[in-house]
Amino acid sequence: MVLLILRNSTRVSRNILGCRHYRGLLTLAIETSCDDTSVAVIEKNNGKAKIHFLENITADCREHRGIHPILALESHQENLACLVDKALRYLPSPSNGEKSIDLADGTKCRRPDFISATRGPGMRSNLSVGLDTGKALSVAWQIPMVGVHHMQAHMLTPRLVSCLEERKSQTSEGTASLQFPFLSILVSGGHSMLVHSKSMTDHKILASSEDIAIGETIDKSAREIIPADLLKESKTTMYGKALEQFVFPNGKEDFADYRPPMNRGEEVIKRQSRWGWSVTTPFANTRTLQLSFSSVASMVNKIIKNKDGEMSREERVDLGREIMRVSFEHLASRTIIALDALRLRHSDEKEIKTVVVSGGVAANKFLMAVLRSFLDVRGFEKMEIIAPPPYLCTDNAAMIGWAAIEMFESGYTTDLKCRAIRKWTLDSQAEDGGILGLDGWIKDGAAI
Repeated sequence: MVLLILRNSTRVSRNILGCRHYRGLLTLAIETSCDDTSVAVIEKNNGKAKIHFLENITADCREHRGIHPILALESHQENLACLVDKALRYLPSPSNGEKSIDLADGTKCRRPDFISATRGPGMRSNLSVGLDTGKALSVAWQIPMVGVHHMQAHMLTPRLVSCLEERKSQTSEGTASLQFPFLSILVSGGHSMLVHSKSMTDHKILASSEDIAIGETIDKSAREIIPADLLKESKTTMYGKALEQFVFPNGKEDFADYRPPMNRGEEVIKRQSRWGWSVTTPFANTRTLQLSFSSVASMVNKIIKNKDGEMSREERVDLGREIMRVSFEHLASRTIIALDALRLRHSDEKEIKTVVVSGGVAANKFLMAVLRSFLDVRGFEKMEIIAPPPYLCTDNAAMIGWAAIEMFESGYTTDLKCRAIRKWTLDSQAEDGGILGLDGWIKDGAAI
């Protein structure tokens, strides 16, 4: 019976893949890698993308002041089926003989061309909830499935945005305006890395954090810095966002006078605050292509302990701004080093003209200001920075659906025997082969 299902799935893959270049593509997408349960319905037609439906439900882990694996898993189990059921009502109506789905109320909806679900990396149990749901829909509707690499989806999100915005720079074939190669800065609560993205599946990790991610550093610092009464008012455990609102209540006006260090020499200068403390920039004395953020969070903890927790609101604001400045300048400094190295080593290759910033921390306006300032004073003033709008920076199913569309257009689907993967590198030169190195890929209907 299982063999019959797989053969049918492969046959459907071949039938649909054969017409992928001249018809619109519709997918229902699922994201459950961490604590966000997200479902989307997304369509690409003639180079234009449309998000018919997107909704996220975040597990309530506030009592634990951070993501609790069991609560996150239970949230997926409780909410995913309900979100999928809701999303079905947003599938477009069928036309021109397209296959349809009959809903309980008699409504006919267009059947998706394939299912998209995050396969990894992430919490394996959480991933399995979404992946297994995707498999079930794939079998029930007799359509293919694409298991998506979560970080690849973050990197490709600006290409989705360029199609949503219908930029004039799109070609007649509908290619997204963001073209390869580009430098990706992936920054979230679980990831911090600089990636040389040569193509959709060919990526080289240039630098990554050897300890904790930049998002985790800011979240940990926020729990120490934000006054307890304000922290209790937070509706989520995204404390980094709350910290940004606390220290920059007026947005860009509060850091309009920011000036970046003009050179490496200025980066190493120790900045003593008016309160007597300072936060040291990681790797300030080296050009090592490596990221490290644990010392920043540790320093915040030490400063507050030395004050016995007695800090004025004004001092807390200054400390919050300083830990963001130090963290973001460390990231920006390594970005410049990476761009310099790429310019020297790859002079014979296509020049990188764009820096893509993605992941939850990409929504931080001060980070974007720091990066822009560094590029402007370090010889990369013509370099474009692209980041998705805030609602597409955090984990969401729209980015999963878009990455799946790009993979599907290139002929890739996923075998129904696939399993969730906790660790899955992006680097195509790594031992596991990166995105395409994982078992379970089908190319144009044939296993690879």
